[in-house]
Amino acid sequence: MDINTIIDRSPDVIMRDVASKVKDRRLERNLTQKAFAKRAGVGYDAYRKFETTGEITLRNLVLCAIILDMTGGFLELFSRKSFQSIDELLEKKETKKRLRGSRNG
Repeated sequence: MDINTIIDRSPDVIMRDVASKVKDRRLERNLTQKAFAKRAGVGYDAYRKFETTGEITLRNLVLCAIILDMTGGFLELFSRKSFQSIDELLEKKETKKRLRGSRNG
């Protein structure tokens, strides 16, 4: 199964959306790209590229989030899913938890 068949938005779209939100928060604080990058400890060229393409290292994204006081979302990224119904919970309990990935991946 290809990832594009199970997602509703492409990784590129998600990355650009995140970059747009960071840019909006930067502008709310009335900071230039250069001033924001310096404050975050991110290279100016890397930050400028992030705003235009959405591409950034995870470390630099976390540094940006720290400056914007928005790190809470990172802690929730891969946390356990909460269940919406008892049926969901029961279905999850029926599946065996894997300790390793399959070799045929």
